[in-house]
Amino acid sequence: MGIRIAGVGSYAPEKVLTNFDLEKMVETSDEWIRTRTGIRERHIAADDQVCSDLATSAAEKALAMAGLSAAEIDFILVASISGDHVFPSTACVVQSKIGAANAGCLDIQAACSGLLYGMEVASGLLRGHKKYNNILVIGAEKLSMIVDWEDRNTCVLFGDGAAALIVQKTADDEPLFMASEVKADGNYGKILQLPAGGSAIPASHKSVDERLHYMRMEGQEVFKLAVNGMVGSCRKVLDEAGITADQIRWLIPHQANYRILKAVASRLGIPEDNVFMNLDRYGNTSAASIGLCIDEMVNDKLVKNGDYILLTAFGGGLTFGAMLLKWNM
Repeated sequence: MGIRIAGVGSYAPEKVLTNFDLEKMVETSDEWIRTRTGIRERHIAADDQVCSDLATSAAEKALAMAGLSAAEIDFILVASISGDHVFPSTACVVQSKIGAANAGCLDIQAACSGLLYGMEVASGLLRGHKKYNNILVIGAEKLSMIVDWEDRNTCVLFGDGAAALIVQKTADDEPLFMASEVKADGNYGKILQLPAGGSAIPASHKSVDERLHYMRMEGQEVFKLAVNGMVGSCRKVLDEAGITADQIRWLIPHQANYRILKAVASRLGIPEDNVFMNLDRYGNTSAASIGLCIDEMVNDKLVKNGDYILLTAFGGGLTFGAMLLKWNM
């Protein structure tokens, strides 16, 4: 049995919010944002667009590329921290919208590591169960609804978007997943969180007045833990696969901050030319970011079968990890 990527797709909302637009909203500047994050602009969903709308658009493109009908999808995994509802799952909503009547549905809440976690679950389902052949993995976020647009330290970072990959079982023995590690450390959960809205702090006048329904982040602590977590996981999967850094065609890190990406690549010994980045145009789209990169790379023909692709991410939870792919499409 082999596994391949059968199709990819992405969607970014039409509205673009530039750094110059943000200058009119909070006390910041284009120069300050660019030099500290590498971000120039981000996409913002329309008021009447929900997370599942973004996910559905990406999924339909992936299905078209794969030449599959929605009825042929066996499982839908949606990674998101900004889904339509607490329940039903956003995966179930996407199932209804695309007509994937035969699919099991599951949401994955691993923040910016979400797509990585989704790929790990997809790998296990395909390898462990004969009945699963086509799995739709989606990372989708409408982060603009949980960003505090009065907090200049966080509102400049995030954008909306979605990406989808169809992971498919094949008759040959070509591998896709070479090695992986997905980890978490809940001891640091409070440094990157959405405080209210769950059973710990239910919605109330007090929680709204205190702006507890918006993301909060301790930037300096996140930076240090992000670099250490991603570098450590990357080294483990490279060692497990017996692959050296100079064999990596592309490092695709979660698109959080240019300085984080540069630090990770430097410590791994991977040249910056081999690090794919598009955060200047999308900002941090959390679970969608790695998939947005993959879709762009496929459409620009930057990857070919046999290339070693190293994915790595870090997000709230804290979650982190890495995955080594031998590209097969």
